[in-house]
Amino acid sequence: AAAATPAAPGAGPRPSAMPRPANAVKPAKLPAAVRPADAAKPTKPKKDKPVRDSFTIPKAEYAVLETLKQRCTRLGGRVKKSELLRAGIKALAAMPDAAFAAALKAVPTLKTGRPAGTGKA
Repeated sequence: AAAATPAAPGAGPRPSAMPRPANAVKPAKLPAAVRPADAAKPTKPKKDKPVRDSFTIPKAEYAVLETLKQRCTRLGGRVKKSELLRAGIKALAAMPDAAFAAALKAVPTLKTGRPAGTGKA
């Protein structure tokens, strides 16, 4: 059996563990408009919720994504595929209509859906 260690002199119950007198008055809370902490907090902009999606891309164009990632590394940065795609969307959105239409015509249309033989067993 373990021996009980003697308590340190003057050590009593912790203040938070002491019972509160029945007639104790709680400090009043300030209204929200008066609280100093709330006035100092800057408002954070609300983040957009990300959306997951999947799409089909030819192997040659997928390889271009890797080439662009390597190009970014040579320039002293790192980038994810999703960041490259988002940068491309921004570039397309900034194009004038004629350049945008020409860029779309340069991309062949693919058959939608999953390729044959990739279904689950």
